[in-house]
Amino acid sequence: MKIVMAGQGAFGIKHLEAIEKIDGVEVVSLAGGSPDSTKAVAERFRIPHWTTNLGEALAQPGVEAAILATPTGLHAAQSIQCLEAGKHVQVEIPMADNLADAQALDAAQKRSGKIAMAGHTRRFNPSHQWIHKKIAAGELKVQQMDVQTYFFRRTNMNALGQARSWTDHLLWHHACHTVDLFQYQTGETASVARGVQGPMHPDLGIAMDMSIQMKVPGGAICTLSLSFNNDGPLGTFFRYICDQGTYIARYDDLVDGKENPIDVSQVDVSMNGIELQDREFFAAIREGREPNASVAQCLPAMETLDKIERSLA
Repeated sequence: MKIVMAGQGAFGIKHLEAIEKIDGVEVVSLAGGSPDSTKAVAERFRIPHWTTNLGEALAQPGVEAAILATPTGLHAAQSIQCLEAGKHVQVEIPMADNLADAQALDAAQKRSGKIAMAGHTRRFNPSHQWIHKKIAAGELKVQQMDVQTYFFRRTNMNALGQARSWTDHLLWHHACHTVDLFQYQTGETASVARGVQGPMHPDLGIAMDMSIQMKVPGGAICTLSLSFNNDGPLGTFFRYICDQGTYIARYDDLVDGKENPIDVSQVDVSMNGIELQDREFFAAIREGREPNASVAQCLPAMETLDKIERSLA
């Protein structure tokens, strides 16, 4: 399967590293934002063609699909571009930074008949998969999710410490992970969704601190705290308070409420959530089926984010 990778930054590299572990997939073109860094990443991963034009990459012979790890503001338009070019597409989270663009992407997918998947990695992390399998088997029921998403990011830097050409966002990017995961794990869409935010950063123009509350009709609640001001352990930490135990997920690792480790090494074929996410995308293409985390499945998360954004006003 010949594919295009769009985005030469931190997450583009994470996808390229994951794809190296997956048989039967070849990245034939890298579409990046700047010539020097795009050329360097293409050489590192032995990608035969690179460009700063996504259309040129999609036009390479035999390309079936694209993975987009580009700046957030480009996600929806580039995803639609891929679909209209007849290519399957996986777009990194968030699929859009507003509800209207997410709805336009969903409509484009339906018109094209191609696969469009959103990069909701939490659905694929073995830790969260372990919880989901227990819920599906009727062995667990979520009563509350308490989530902390913390970074120290007062300048426009990416996960590799490199300058970004775009500005990150606590709500439409980082909260998107938890909003989707809460609704995925409970199997319901939030009937209550609201937030408050701290002062806007004078240069970046975004809120640096945010607190979100959600509740689904079945009664489960979620409390989410987000900050770009946290000078401490970085990342997202999920506490599942369930009817049968408490569990804490830290990316691909899981412990119980007393910090006893839970072995999740046999949950799937890898311990790398991004690799598992990419495997699902390629498998869905080969099998002609809707993937887990399709754009259609993740659209309710975008609707909930829109509701939260309106509450912030």
